[in-house]
Amino acid sequence: VQLQASGGGLVQAGGSLTLSCAASRTIPSFNFMGWYRQAPGKQRELVARIRSGGTVINYADSVKGRFTISRDDAKNTVYLQMNSLRPEDTAVYLCYVDIFGRGTFQGQGTLVTVSS
Repeated sequence: VQLQASGGGLVQAGGSLTLSCAASRTIPSFNFMGWYRQAPGKQRELVARIRSGGTVINYADSVKGRFTISRDDAKNTVYLQMNSLRPEDTAVYLCYVDIFGRGTFQGQGTLVTVSS
């Protein structure tokens, strides 16, 4: 499975961005799609994930109330709506899909830069 992320860019603090990540083919059932982020000098952080069907959603404490993850299984796409962005949200955001019994696939990153 190949994943293509898009939507990153430069935004001022308090602004919003929406990231998208599309899979190259239909993803088998029983999977999680989500986003990690990697900032310079920091550990990779799981930002949010959503299970197939949308029945389970998890967020990092640092983004709760500001970010919203969603998915469109018909389009094999996961989204991350990011509001009230802060400079500390600056990072490369990487999407992934974790398919039960088959492994984890990661896409290339998209850079989000939040200026103060």
